[in-house]
Amino acid sequence: MRKLVLFLHASLDGFVEGPNGAMDIGWVSYDADLEKHAKEILSTADTVIWGRGTYQMMYSYWPSVPSNPSASQHERNHAEWIEKTAKIVFSTTLEKVEWNNSRLVKENVEEEINHLKQQPGKDMVILGSPRFAHRLMQFDLIDEYKITVSPVLIGKGLPLFQGVKERINLKLIENKTFDSGAIGLVYQTVR
Repeated sequence: MRKLVLFLHASLDGFVEGPNGAMDIGWVSYDADLEKHAKEILSTADTVIWGRGTYQMMYSYWPSVPSNPSASQHERNHAEWIEKTAKIVFSTTLEKVEWNNSRLVKENVEEEINHLKQQPGKDMVILGSPRFAHRLMQFDLIDEYKITVSPVLIGKGLPLFQGVKERINLKLIENKTFDSGAIGLVYQTVR
């Protein structure tokens, strides 16, 4: 059975976005170490799960990277990976998704995720989409939490965890410390 993995960057005080919204992530300690770490995480997945906002933000940027002369090699590699990866977008307001290998799901979130878990393939990763992740947490659908914690306090913004109504037990299965002071944590949901 495939796992549903949440991969997000967080501040030490538990925020995944700063007070100015989704683009307010300049505080993330993103460097070559975290690039390598992200590549390792994404190498275990063949499907990306997004909510509407993250899909639209990613679609507005990543398809243009291969033709951007100032894009780094890491960005080009990621653009190539994301182009060929299956992308499933959950939205009640979008009418269609146009990115290569994308599919729109408008209803029955819990049933669709459980159906996807039964399909053959590698892991599915929620890449960003913290608001959608909050909803999936409420259904207890996330199997692993892969969180990088940056050594910064930002004071306010969107919390990593929000709306969890019942206890979810987690087991730490991996941790890494990076030269930047960031920490990579992997927690498995205990059911």
